[in-house]
Amino acid sequence: MPWATQSADALLRKEHTWLPSLAPHLPLPIPVPQRLAEPSERFPRPWVVTTWVQGAPADRAPATRPAESAEALAAFLTALHRPAPHDAPLGRGRGGPLSDSAESFAEHVASATELGLLPDPEAVRAVWEDAVAAPAWTGPPVWLHADLHPANVLTTDGSFCGVIDFGDLCAGDPALDLAAAWILLPDGAADRFHDTYRPAPDPAPLRRARGWALLRALACVLIGEAGVRGRPGGKPTWGPPAHRALRRLLATAGR
Repeated sequence: MPWATQSADALLRKEHTWLPSLAPHLPLPIPVPQRLAEPSERFPRPWVVTTWVQGAPADRAPATRPAESAEALAAFLTALHRPAPHDAPLGRGRGGPLSDSAESFAEHVASATELGLLPDPEAVRAVWEDAVAAPAWTGPPVWLHADLHPANVLTTDGSFCGVIDFGDLCAGDPALDLAAAWILLPDGAADRFHDTYRPAPDPAPLRRARGWALLRALACVLIGEAGVRGRPGGKPTWGPPAHRALRRLLATAGR
């Protein structure tokens, strides 16, 4: 039942429209809408009943088995990243050129630097600039989850067991989702993910994926810090995986 902004209504309807046809092709469970309720006097907004996906959110129970989690994530994204139909939804600033998010990146870096959360802002900018300079995606738009952060992926026994929250589902550049390797996987698992994902990504999408991962990590660092400081909307569990992602991204710059 949506309780936040009115834009959530459209995201809910999008999930109801598309997830039933996507779910049978995916190797991990996702929530599949079963009923859509229209606004009424009892509740003035649409709402859905979906299947339940068992597991714990990865921001609270991170993946700890590198090989298994890398292979599970690669298999999921290989299956999801099929060419999308012409009427597939477009992303809200996601799945298009990375340069379109330059303003958001600059704002995140400024805020994180002001709060003392970035020990080396120039190194962060260097990773971003390399990602923006990478050749653009020229293939067909593919289906994207578009919001793969730890709170939207579930784990059990140290590996991934489900994916939730498809409100940002859209079509576009697969590099956006490939960024999840930096955000979700244990240390040392990214190479296994890249070796397993198909088609094998060449250097250009991996460079763009680093940029998307950087943007996501910065956003989660700031959201996590808000929770630590007790500000509304903050989520303290988002900070630690985001900081780990930043360390990995900076350590592998130039690869």
